[in-house]
Amino acid sequence: MKKTTTYRLVQGAMIAALYAALTLALAPLSFGQVQIRFAEALTILAVFSLTNVYGLALGCLIANGVGFLLGVNILGGFDMLFGTLATLIAAFISYALRNVRFGRFPVLSALAPVILNGIIIGGELSVLLTNSLAPVPLLTNAAFVAAGEIIPCIVLGLILVYTLEKTGLDKKLF
Repeated sequence: MKKTTTYRLVQGAMIAALYAALTLALAPLSFGQVQIRFAEALTILAVFSLTNVYGLALGCLIANGVGFLLGVNILGGFDMLFGTLATLIAAFISYALRNVRFGRFPVLSALAPVILNGIIIGGELSVLLTNSLAPVPLLTNAAFVAAGEIIPCIVLGLILVYTLEKTGLDKKLF
């Protein structure tokens, strides 16, 4: 099936909606110094299409904005900017590394959001909560954020890729 512009727009919007809905449905786990944002499992979808990269970034922006308005996103507008930027950059890197695989798995693509969110969101937390980039708070925050990304991005994300590819849905959907 040929993927039209309309199809791609809907695809990106669906990924954005799914990312935002998952993040907000699990809001207590999705925001803060120690977070496990299960919607981050979707970041691996960047390996299938560039459209997914934009959908992920839009979903992150929506989730962070609504989370801020609801009072669950303690980082507020800064997270709308830096959190979305971290997701966008990580998704672009995941897309760029989509063909680098260990066995059947795009492990480096799954690692991109773990590393980038650890650095960017860890830095954001350090600056906004401690008003500094001192090594101990920075490394602590980065480690907590990265650790919280491992389950969704690496474990769930790689299971998602395997399942989509094994069933042929990767070709049908993306």
